[in-house]
Amino acid sequence: MPASPMFWIGFSAYYLALPASEWVIFRRLWNIPTAGFAALLRKLVSNEILFGYSGEAYFYGWARRRATMAAAPFGAIKDVSILSAVAGNLMTLAMLALAWPAIGRMAPEFHGRTVALSAALMIGMSLALLAFRHRIFSLPRAELRMIFGVHIGRLLLTTLLSGLMWHSALPMVSMGWLLILATLQLLVTRLPFVPNKDLVFASVAIFLIGHDGALGPLIAMIAGLTLLVHLAIGAVLTLTELATAHRA
Repeated sequence: MPASPMFWIGFSAYYLALPASEWVIFRRLWNIPTAGFAALLRKLVSNEILFGYSGEAYFYGWARRRATMAAAPFGAIKDVSILSAVAGNLMTLAMLALAWPAIGRMAPEFHGRTVALSAALMIGMSLALLAFRHRIFSLPRAELRMIFGVHIGRLLLTTLLSGLMWHSALPMVSMGWLLILATLQLLVTRLPFVPNKDLVFASVAIFLIGHDGALGPLIAMIAGLTLLVHLAIGAVLTLTELATAHRA
């Protein structure tokens, strides 16, 4: 287990970045209360433990029970999810362009047609969403810009935090490998309906770099630690909801 305080600061900030950014978004859209952060944590855990977008279904039900806060929550949740996907695609493409020389030099098996096809698919999906934006999106343009900006900021932050965790635990790792791993992590997060993306990323990363050295075990340890945190938070939130329902 890494002893560096920077690793644990980076891990905590990385884990909380998504629910915190969504709380900022829904605070702006619905004036969501502080208690909504727990619902967004439950949304994250549901997506990662069960299957992708099950968290959105849970959060939709949570918002529907608070009709005075959000009379028609489906459109906002849909727009936030779509813009998150578009921002993730654009960020992944930017990281692919940045890491392309390192991929060709250090991981040539991932350099070429496979990556090019993946990039083309992400570009096509993003362009299709933008082409039909007037039929797809429900929120005003100003709010869509705000949501997109928050998602881009969150992705930049989590990419930097991933590099901080890896570098603080293993400062001897080269910048080229950090770029490749950050790009690979973003590619894995683009997989729809796949739970436990951190475990998927760890498996792919170990396949890429092998079991030798310390980087593979570090990534596997982070994935396992993330899963444990998911399970612990899910258990605490479930017990809290059951206790609240029992008192009611």
